[in-house]
Amino acid sequence: MRNLDVTTLRSFVAVADAGGVTRAAGFLHLTQSAVSMQLKRLEELLGLELLDRSGRTIALTASGEQLLVYARRMVALNDEVISRLTDQAYEGEIVLGVPHDIVYPAIPQVLKQFHAAFPRVKVHLVSSYTRALKEQFGRGECDLILTTENNVEPGSETLCRKPLRWIGAPGGAAWRQKPLKLAFGRLCTFRPRVVEALDAAGIPWDVIVETESDRTIEATVSADLAVHTMIEGTEPPHLERIEHGGALPDLPMQLINLYGAQSKKGVVQDTLGDFLRRAFAGADPVRLKAV
Repeated sequence: MRNLDVTTLRSFVAVADAGGVTRAAGFLHLTQSAVSMQLKRLEELLGLELLDRSGRTIALTASGEQLLVYARRMVALNDEVISRLTDQAYEGEIVLGVPHDIVYPAIPQVLKQFHAAFPRVKVHLVSSYTRALKEQFGRGECDLILTTENNVEPGSETLCRKPLRWIGAPGGAAWRQKPLKLAFGRLCTFRPRVVEALDAAGIPWDVIVETESDRTIEATVSADLAVHTMIEGTEPPHLERIEHGGALPDLPMQLINLYGAQSKKGVVQDTLGDFLRRAFAGADPVRLKAV
């Protein structure tokens, strides 16, 4: 395998742009002989003549013209990598707030992509309830937040619309019991609409677990002691969607909204916003913005 050297490619591009070795050497802060030697090494590596030296001025051969296209791209990519990894502008911390129930499966992939793009920027992930995240965002404690809401709020952008689903233990029977036993978080925004749907359907219910711990809810539901609701596609592998055949009411759609991506505070925040858009652009993607 033969490997091209970026330094020789940079000299080659400089000679092509300057129209000669002497001027290119001045731009590169090298001696004329050093530039000439780099060009010679490049030609020997490729086994091609890149410069037509027969005239009074240097011109590119057909092979040189072809190489110039690639050389420009390789030099530019090299400079972009160096800038991205070492530029002080791409250091620091960005705070991302995400509700507990939509961290998986999308957010780990977003964090992985962002770290690859900005390895010197730390993402501080805050996982909480929508209400708490909006309060933190309002106080300037989060740069970007995701929320689960029923409508498009001022300053937000809706990434997708997904239904709530009844969730229970694999093969469980808790959903057949009356009154229906529920497990919910104290600040869960789904709870009022779930209760409203049950009341409208005339189904008695009882909240047997009211907690701030998602693990407590998952343990209770996994034990088939209660049922829960989650946005479609976010249920963990140890729980499953209840196929109730109409015995339970249909639940309303939920919007996953993004706050902070419209402020255009720089390439770091814009890029994280783009990664979040792509991650949640699944079924029924929408692009609704509130002002």
